[in-house]
Amino acid sequence: MTEALTDRVLRPHRRPARVMLYSHDTFGLGHLRRTRALAAAITRADPDASALIVTGSPVAGRFAFPPKVDHIRLPGVTKLADGSYASQALGLDIDETTQLRAGLIEAAALNFRPDLLIVDKEPTGFRGELLPTLERLLAEGHCRQVLGLRDVLDEPEVLTDEWARKNAVQAAERYYDELWVYGLRSIYDPTASLPFSDALRDRMVFTGYLRRDGAETGPPPEAPYVLVTPGGGGDGKAMVNLVLSAYERDPDLAPRAILVYGPFLSGDTRAEFEARVQALDGRVEAVGFESQIETLFAGAQGVISMGGYNTFCEVLSFDRPAVIVPRTVPRLEQYIRAKRAEELGLVGMIDEWRDGLTTGAMIAAIRGLADRPRPSQVFPAGLLDGLDHVTERVDALLTRRRECAAE
Repeated sequence: MTEALTDRVLRPHRRPARVMLYSHDTFGLGHLRRTRALAAAITRADPDASALIVTGSPVAGRFAFPPKVDHIRLPGVTKLADGSYASQALGLDIDETTQLRAGLIEAAALNFRPDLLIVDKEPTGFRGELLPTLERLLAEGHCRQVLGLRDVLDEPEVLTDEWARKNAVQAAERYYDELWVYGLRSIYDPTASLPFSDALRDRMVFTGYLRRDGAETGPPPEAPYVLVTPGGGGDGKAMVNLVLSAYERDPDLAPRAILVYGPFLSGDTRAEFEARVQALDGRVEAVGFESQIETLFAGAQGVISMGGYNTFCEVLSFDRPAVIVPRTVPRLEQYIRAKRAEELGLVGMIDEWRDGLTTGAMIAAIRGLADRPRPSQVFPAGLLDGLDHVTERVDALLTRRRECAAE
């Protein structure tokens, strides 16, 4: 074999690692923010590695990405009132849009040639769009494939039906070398109701929650203040309304609130809220979107939030006393997470069935933040070790891949 040909054959095994991360993102911020945190941790642990995020998030371009991390934005889709999906901007029908997205994903994998693919939550992708890429990578045999799941997916019966409908269990069994759960089994096992084989369960790793990095936070606003965040904001209208009603009803309610609407809170609703914020004369301040919300967490006396995964990780990471107001539709994911966290003493909760979503309950929650314990007082072992375990598993999988390639 000539020297040039030898170099061409061996170079792929010497090159810096390439990691591709898929995040379907039809709505909200959760999947993209989790994927971004993973990519940052992987490239920080291995500065020579590069990470490519493939995402459907309509706000991906509003985030800064760390060195050696970039993203490809897939054509957006939006969920309609009847539960069906439509193209967000192109005017294509949903089948054409899905086919276009699938082709872009496969082309990205073909040209980027990842050593590791990390898929967020959906084993087959949005409407099965990931299947051609999974099949190609499996056949080629050079890329390890991992499915990453948040700590809670949905109530067991609903989840079992959904995964059966999508053939997701079969996909998990066939395509994935490992399955990572970004939580602790002792808190909740999101897969307990799913008919996984023993072999697949042996490939499961409970990483712990994904710590958020406060190293690059800027100077926070003047203290004291309560941070109010509905996450992406698309389903945050009820919680924001309760907070504003609390400050309107109780003129002595303190400290002031800093409210981050999120990018998906609708224009008409936000305009109404803005008028109410102005009338409160500085007792509530509001911003639309904060890409570095970690700075606000770092300086907050406490947090009032919805119960999304990323917000929960930030509450834990910045050790803020918090009261969660979880949504209960269309999924019970946030409610299950908040209920379990309340049982463990990590956070407080306004339970709409137990407490009612009332102004009085919100006033009590805000007033009580000053006396709530910090979550760290009851942390289970390994609670926030998720990113460390992820980077360990990435190294192990890529080492195994290199050893197999050398045989």
